[in-house]
Amino acid sequence: MRILKYLYAVVFLCCTMSSWAQRQDSIRFSLLTCAPGNEIYELFGHTAIRYENYTRNVDVVFNYGMFSFRTPNFVMRFVKGETDYELGIMPYTYFEMEYAQRGSSVYQQVLNLTQEEKVRLLALLEDNYLPQNRTYRYNYFYDNCTTRARDRIEQAIEGSVVYPDSVGMKCTFRSIVHEYTKDSKWDELGIDLCLGRQADEQIGKRLQMFAPFYMKHYASGAYIVDSLGEKRPLVATETMLVDVQPKISKPGFFLSPISCAIIFLIACVLVGWLQWRRHTIYWGWGAVLTLAQGIAGCIIAFLFFFSVHPTVGSNWLLILFNPLPLIYLPVMIYRSIKGRKDNYHLINVVYLTLFMLIVPFCGQKINLSVLPLALGLLVNSASYVLVWSKKS
Repeated sequence: MRILKYLYAVVFLCCTMSSWAQRQDSIRFSLLTCAPGNEIYELFGHTAIRYENYTRNVDVVFNYGMFSFRTPNFVMRFVKGETDYELGIMPYTYFEMEYAQRGSSVYQQVLNLTQEEKVRLLALLEDNYLPQNRTYRYNYFYDNCTTRARDRIEQAIEGSVVYPDSVGMKCTFRSIVHEYTKDSKWDELGIDLCLGRQADEQIGKRLQMFAPFYMKHYASGAYIVDSLGEKRPLVATETMLVDVQPKISKPGFFLSPISCAIIFLIACVLVGWLQWRRHTIYWGWGAVLTLAQGIAGCIIAFLFFFSVHPTVGSNWLLILFNPLPLIYLPVMIYRSIKGRKDNYHLINVVYLTLFMLIVPFCGQKINLSVLPLALGLLVNSASYVLVWSKKS
C-alpha cells in the first residue's frame, strides 16, 4: 500500500505542473478534522488538507502527520524532542478508510477561497512536498500537523484571516491536553509529569489552535479580509464525511493513578508504624522507594536539561524527582547494613516538607496523584527519624 501511495503521489505531481492549467480547473480545498483515537498519539485528533480537482479527477489529502516508528533511534529522538514528521500525499479514499476503521469520525470544512488563492495554496503544498522540504522538526504545541495546515492556508490567502474571540480566558496548554486525556488517566499522569510551569500559562487563540478541534472551531467563525477590505467567511460549508462510533478502548490497568498513589501512601504509613512500633528499620523498603524515586528523577532531569520539547524545562517536579537519591542509594544501603544512623532521612523530611509547601505557589498545576506519592516518601523518612530518636 505504501508503494501505491508514492506512485499515486508521483502521478499527481506530474498532473499539476502547469499553473496556467490549474487556473482553468475546477478546484476545491477543504480542512479535514479527525476525531481522536485510542492510542496516545491519537488522543488529540488530527488535521489535514483535502484537494479536489474535478477537471482532472484528482482527490487527495495532504497530510503533515506522517512519521514512522521504524526511524532509527525513534524513542530516544522522541524523548529529546527531535522527532521528524513529513508531509505525505494519499488518495482521499485511503484516508477515509483508515479513519473509519480506526473508529474516528472525519469533519470537512470547505474553504471559501478564490481561484487564485486555490492555485497559490496548491503551489505551496507542492513546494512543501519536494524531497528537500517535506520533512520538518515536529513540535507538539508550536509546529504540528494542525498549525502547518493553518499556516499554508493563511499564506495562500490574499489578505488576512480574522478569527473569532478566544474560546476561554483561562486556556492553557495543560488544560487543553486534559480535555483529551480525561478518559486516559495514566496517559494524563505521564504527560503531566513531563510538562512544566509554562504549560500552565494562559495562551491566546492562535496557540490554542495546536489542537485540531480548537482549529476547527476557530475556522468555523473566521473570515477573510481581502486587500480591498471586503470580508468573506473562511469556511463555505461544513459536513461530516465519516460518521462512526468510536472503538471501545482496551481496558487498561483497573486502578486509577490516584487510587494507586493512595494505596502507596497507606503502605508507607503502615510500614512506618511497624518500624516505629518494633524499633526496627526495614532498610530494603526504603531502598526500593529511593531507587524508584531516583529512576523517575533521571527521566524528568533528562527532559529538563536535554529535551527540546516545549515547557519541559520549567518543571518544578524536578525538586521531588531527581537523580540525587539514586546517587546516594549505595551509601544508604551500606549505612543501613552496618546499622549506622543516616542523616539523609532527616534532610529528606525537611526537603519534602518544603516541596509540599511550595507546590501551591509555584504556578504549576501538579497532578493530584503526585501529592500522595510525595507524602508517602515523607512518611517513610519521618518514620526512620522517629525510630532512631527512640534508639538514641
